[in-house]
Amino acid sequence: MTQFPATEGDHIHTVHLWGALRPLVGGRETVESSARTIRELFRLLSEAYPGVEAHIKRGVAVSIDGKIYRDQWDTELPPGAEIYLMPRIPGG
Repeated sequence: MTQFPATEGDHIHTVHLWGALRPLVGGRETVESSARTIRELFRLLSEAYPGVEAHIKRGVAVSIDGKIYRDQWDTELPPGAEIYLMPRIPGG
């Protein structure tokens, strides 16, 4: 796992990545983040791994403890949450 910006006292989250993102983060399946919201997670990922930003702009869904978020980017990331990034699937 690789950790990108975190400071002492922050909650550290393990973020699971889908296959297309893995080559952009050195082949890793997970990275760690201290982001407090989904929006901040996207920003920190994009800063640490610039190639990820294009995938985020195309559409991402985020699973936090099994609940899928598609647009609620101000949602807080609770301590110890299971976080998965997935490609957004169009449709209803």
